[in-house]
Amino acid sequence: MVEIECVVDAKAALGEATTWDPEAGILWWIDIWGKLIHRFDPVKGEDRVWESPEFLGCLGLRAKGGLVVSMASGFSFFDPQEGVFEHIADPEPDQPKTRMNDGKTDRQGRFWSGSMFEAPGRPVEFSGSLYRMDADLSLHRMVEGIGCSNALAWSPDSRTMYFSDSHRSEVWQFDFDPATGEIENRRTFIDLTETGGVADGATVDADGCYWLTIPVTYKVNRYDPTGKLMQSIAMPTDLPTCCEFGGPDLDVLYVTTAVLNRPASHFAGQSNPGGLFAVDAGAKGIPAVPFHEKD
Repeated sequence: MVEIECVVDAKAALGEATTWDPEAGILWWIDIWGKLIHRFDPVKGEDRVWESPEFLGCLGLRAKGGLVVSMASGFSFFDPQEGVFEHIADPEPDQPKTRMNDGKTDRQGRFWSGSMFEAPGRPVEFSGSLYRMDADLSLHRMVEGIGCSNALAWSPDSRTMYFSDSHRSEVWQFDFDPATGEIENRRTFIDLTETGGVADGATVDADGCYWLTIPVTYKVNRYDPTGKLMQSIAMPTDLPTCCEFGGPDLDVLYVTTAVLNRPASHFAGQSNPGGLFAVDAGAKGIPAVPFHEKD
């Protein structure tokens, strides 16, 4: 039986962006709607929090120290010691109804984040895009026509990139060039039509298998490199949102969850909605690569 433990009962509105720092031995994660950056130390059992000025999208480690983050207004650096954000660039200044969302660094140290349409009460517009930020801080639009960017990950050999639009019932594969960061040959990797739910945060383990959180269904699924379902883990609450391996041996799967704006009555029979969970999933991850910018 898979062991699942709530390690931070954060009651996060929208937990996301799990990122393990192997040198510090801590997990970074965020509450998007709560405008909070979390730093969880599993040894001490402590979760420290910083406030951000805007809705967050994702974060990554930075080789020079601190973090690189995406927020509603684009890309920034964040210095946790000083609590200071340094704006880099806004890739969509002409899109007031989009904000940045899911992303992470690739294995060559570039930072990626995609945008999403977010205008409550309005029909979805596919006006978002996926962006790559290189070492010189230049931004490159890689995929267009997106409703909600999610499920970004790379194969261990960096030859395949995974990505999804959560308003479509599939996860895509792309051929990925690790030397240049260019992508091509988009095709369907996972069809979620039959299972229900949508693709949210994802990661890849050391065996090249793809782990995907599927909100509404309670599930975190593991797929082999051909897209075949290998394992399905039922979480104690219905909205798992993001996952990443951590711990000294990278054998703990950390999973964020969300409360959103739902009433307490919705969670009858559920445990620790909006919490951060540690899962003994029987697999090991791959160390994160920090973002490397040019001097």
